Amino acid sequence: MKLNPIVVSLLDTDLYKFNMDQVIFHKHTDLCGQYYFKCRNNDVVFTKEMADEISAQVDHLCTLRFTDDELDYLRSIRFIKNDYVEFLRLWHPIRDYVDISLSENGELSIVVDGPLFSAMQFEIYLLEIVNEVYFRMAHDYEKLLNSAKEKLDKKIEALNDGTYTFKFAEFGCRRRLSREWEEVVVRRLATETDKCVGTSNVYIAKKFNLTPIGTYAHEFVQMYQGIDSIPLAYTNHFAMKDWYDEYNGDNGTALTDTVTTDLFLKDFSRSMVNNYTGVRHDSGDPFVWGEKMIEHYKSFGVDPKTKLLLFSDSLDFDRAQALYDYFCDKTKVSFGIGTFCSNDTCEQALNIVIKLQYVNGRPVAKLSDTPSKAMCRDAEYLDYLKRSVDFRLNREK
Repeated sequence: MKLNPIVVSLLDTDLYKFNMDQVIFHKHTDLCGQYYFKCRNNDVVFTKEMADEISAQVDHLCTLRFTDDELDYLRSIRFIKNDYVEFLRLWHPIRDYVDISLSENGELSIVVDGPLFSAMQFEIYLLEIVNEVYFRMAHDYEKLLNSAKEKLDKKIEALNDGTYTFKFAEFGCRRRLSREWEEVVVRRLATETDKCVGTSNVYIAKKFNLTPIGTYAHEFVQMYQGIDSIPLAYTNHFAMKDWYDEYNGDNGTALTDTVTTDLFLKDFSRSMVNNYTGVRHDSGDPFVWGEKMIEHYKSFGVDPKTKLLLFSDSLDFDRAQALYDYFCDKTKVSFGIGTFCSNDTCEQALNIVIKLQYVNGRPVAKLSDTPSKAMCRDAEYLDYLKRSVDFRLNREK
């Protein structure tokens, strides 16, 4: 089964990939990274035909280049700088950086290894490819599409009849059913409701004249673990400082949970609270997290209603509405909703990730506020990181 090209534009990725890459381009071009693929579903088997198609799709991806029109669009985003756009004029995905293999029991392995400014860009493209190949080849795609259409109709009805009253951005490209379906979803949500404020997908934002939305991901904080001069328990401090230096307070939503929110708060000082417009939740109990952030703002005499809480952890509309109802009178609230928008069908969505695991040969890890989300290929290092975090938390009580 030969599929049409899945990724047809290098803009077909999350905005935060460009945001993070711009900081790396300006400050950390000496870093190299290794990313590893993981499928968290227990019952998923990839076939040789799927692995071959994934490999062929990556071959095609590496033929793409940014067009002048795409570069002009990136240049129009207020915080993307011209020298970085000119770098992207020269940049393209390099096939040698990606290794794809399949075990005898159908476990798919993907490793990306190269300069961090280049290796990091593969993540979203690869997840888009793996998802679409799997769902087109493992299932009756038309049946999936019909079920997705029925569910989308019901979502739109509920967004318009007062069942759901919050606004949100679509964050679904990494786990979408297909490129075509994500376009349908975003177009309909943006034109048939007044609740969708934008999308993380830069290609779709450009195509439909929507706002591209995103700041940074866990990998941005993780990469500082690979820099020899930075103590492990202070990576949030250096990450936020570099981010602020790059964007001067623009593009200012901080991700709290890379090495636990409790540690993040040690570095979320008065100046950082003032410098950042808000914070993003991606693990742990969102109600507990939200109250913790509100109390932190109050401890510095900052009105929480002037700050944004952005929730993005495995949300559906019911969870988002419950959070909105709870927090809307206490602070600004927004949501990034992914799989529930872009791959809600009669079949279970894939829970697949591609995570940064090494920087300059050193292991790195995400701890998060949900211990099961931790992913590290070096158990000894993960234990050392946990002890480093605990040591600082206990010392600075």
